[in-house]
Amino acid sequence: MTTDEHARLMRANEANWDARTPVHLASDFYGLDRDLDPARWFGAFEWADLGELAGREVLHLQCHLGTETLAFAQRGARAVGLDFSAASVAAARDIAARASLDVEYVRANVYDAVEALGGREFDVVYTGKGALCYLPDLERWAGIVGRLLRPGGRLYVVEFHPLLNALGPKAGPGEGPELLLRHDCLGAGGTAVHRDGTHTYTDGPAVAGATDSYEWAHGISEVVNALTGAGLTIRRLTESDELPWPRWSRMERTESGWWRLPEPRIPLLYGLLASR
Repeated sequence: MTTDEHARLMRANEANWDARTPVHLASDFYGLDRDLDPARWFGAFEWADLGELAGREVLHLQCHLGTETLAFAQRGARAVGLDFSAASVAAARDIAARASLDVEYVRANVYDAVEALGGREFDVVYTGKGALCYLPDLERWAGIVGRLLRPGGRLYVVEFHPLLNALGPKAGPGEGPELLLRHDCLGAGGTAVHRDGTHTYTDGPAVAGATDSYEWAHGISEVVNALTGAGLTIRRLTESDELPWPRWSRMERTESGWWRLPEPRIPLLYGLLASR
């Protein structure tokens, strides 16, 4: 697939996320009409890997509503969020203002981040929980991340484990409650998966307008190889059997407040720490 074709599909995704934004703002999933608690989207392993953030410059790529970006500001970081959806960026700025937190938001495609941010470098770049699947070219992404990090800076990726994505969210017609392998665990050789969904991962009404979106599957090895190919050093890989919300009805709440499947335990998230 050519770069021009990738750009066309990403423009469709941009329109789709613009259309999703009002649904997400009103959803119980995000709960923005209740007490805003950005830290609930983070696991203890994430904070341990990220370390002290006070006074550090932190960039959150593909930040959507900025709900996680706010948690960095709460911990004393100089936080910046970047997203390609104009509707999302506008909403994120409003949410930060209501939370009385000083966060800068920039509208740009992640592949244009270096130019959009004026060549600035950061101590920490954070991304994940459903971000990488919207990027067609991880080698190009890794090169961008390397240019966004100052020497000694750290990238932290927290993503859905490929096994979780392979299981799929719903049973098929006439099937029981068993979780079945429905999709590839490994990347699909750059092939985009087209989705035409009137509803998103949250509760709420149907999406109005642009319902087409495109995703690319990326195995963990593809992520690692892209980063090492860009000159970054892998420091730590963590696999977690918990999610911050119940993806399946059979999930049980844990002491952490997150959700886990009954045994046998399987990885649902992974955290990857790398440095320049």
